[in-house]
Amino acid sequence: MGRSQVVPRDGSGAGEFGPDADDTGCTVLHVDMDAFYASVEIRRRPELRGKPVIVGGAGPRGVVSAASYEARKYGVHSAMPGSRAQRLCPHGIFLPPDFAAYTEASRAVMAIFRDVTPLVEPLSLDEAFLDVAGARKLLGRPARIAALIRHRVATEQRLTCSVGVASTKFMAKLGSTRAKPDGMVVVPAERALQYLHPLSVSALWGVGERTAETLQRLGLKTVGDLAAAPLGMLRAAVGDAAAHHLHELSWARDPRRVIPDHVEKSIGAETTFDIDVSDLSIIRRTMLALSNKVAQRLRHADQAGRTVSVKIRLADFQTLSRSRTVDVPTDVAREIFEISWALFSSARPGERIRLIGVRVEGLTSADGAPRQMTLGERDHGWRDAERAADAVAARFGTGLVTPASLLRGDGLRRDGNGAAPAPNSPEGPPTRHNGGR
Repeated sequence: MGRSQVVPRDGSGAGEFGPDADDTGCTVLHVDMDAFYASVEIRRRPELRGKPVIVGGAGPRGVVSAASYEARKYGVHSAMPGSRAQRLCPHGIFLPPDFAAYTEASRAVMAIFRDVTPLVEPLSLDEAFLDVAGARKLLGRPARIAALIRHRVATEQRLTCSVGVASTKFMAKLGSTRAKPDGMVVVPAERALQYLHPLSVSALWGVGERTAETLQRLGLKTVGDLAAAPLGMLRAAVGDAAAHHLHELSWARDPRRVIPDHVEKSIGAETTFDIDVSDLSIIRRTMLALSNKVAQRLRHADQAGRTVSVKIRLADFQTLSRSRTVDVPTDVAREIFEISWALFSSARPGERIRLIGVRVEGLTSADGAPRQMTLGERDHGWRDAERAADAVAARFGTGLVTPASLLRGDGLRRDGNGAAPAPNSPEGPPTRHNGGR
C-alpha cells in the first residue's frame, strides 16, 4: 500500500441498520479484520492490490490460511486444500504465511482497541469483542466509537475492518459478518428480532452444516421458524442442551459479557535504543515519553498504582532495577516521571545504556483510589489535562497531543532516540500539535 491511506466506507449496513440507526444500549462491538492475513501481505506489497491473493501452500499438502476478496470470488476460502484453490483460481497469487508479521499487526490493532476501552476480549488474531459503555462519555455514542476505531485502523495500520454494534455479543458478531467487507452494521436493541428472524438458521452459533440439514428437514429454514418451533421438537431433533442454546439465540438472548483477555498486575513500557546512549538529555526525554505511555494505559484500564519501578539495561547487558512505593496511588504521567527520574538518578549507571523501562505496580481501581494534590498543582491540573489528552488520542490517534518537551523547536515530534538536547523543563504540560494526519 505504500504510504497511501485506506479510508473506510460509510458502511455496508447503510439504511435501517446503518451507522445512523438507534444505538441506544448497543455497547457491545465486534470488530473483525477484513481478509487479515492477505491484507497484511498486500500492505507490504501494494502492487498486489486488486489481485487474487491466497495465503498458503499451493501444493498437494498445502492449505489456504486466508484469501483476498478477489480470490474469494472464485470460491477460494480458508481451510481449503491449496490444490483445490489453485484449480478454482489458477491465476491466484500464492504467498507463504508469515505469522510473525500477522502477530505484530494484530498487536498494533488490539492496541488501538485498548486505547478506546480496557474491556477487549480477543477471539483470535483478527477479531475481538469490545465493551464501550465506559467510553461513551469521552467519545460519544457506540456507532461513533465504531467509526473512530475503523478510521484509526485504516489510517494508522492501513488495514480495513468491519464492525457490528449491538446490545449482545451474538448480535454484534452477526452484524460484523453482514457488514463485510469494510463496513459497519448497527442492530438497534428494539429491532434485534426484526434483524435476526429473517436470517437462515445457519446464522446461529452452533449450527453447522449437519445441524442445519436436520432443522431444515423439520421445516425450520429461518431463525424465525426456529424461534416459533415447540421446544420439545427441538429437543427431539438436536438434544436438550443444543435445543435450549438455539432457542435462546433465536430470541436474541445472550447474557455473556465481554471478558478482557487478562487482568493486569502491572502496567509498563520500555524501549531499546538503536544505538547505546549516555546522553542524559536523551534518556530524560525517553523516560518522560515512557511515563506518558504508562499513565495513559493506566487511565484507560481505570487503574492507579503505588509502586513505580525503572529498568536499566547497560551496553554489556547488565540489568539494574530500582523501585519506590508511594502512599497514594497515581495514574499521572508527571508524578510517574518525577519518581522514575529520581530512581534513575539514584542508580547512577554511569555507562552507556541499551534499554530503559518504566513500570507501575500495586494496581487498584482509580475510582476508589484517594487523590492528593501534587505540590503546586491547581484544582484542575495535570490529571485533568492528561485525561483531556487521552480523549484526543482516542479520537484522532496517538501523537496528536504530547508534552511540550517532546517537541522540537519546529513543532515536529522527536522520539526518545533523537539527538536534540532536552528543554530546561521536560515535564511541561501536554501541548497539541499537527501530526500530519
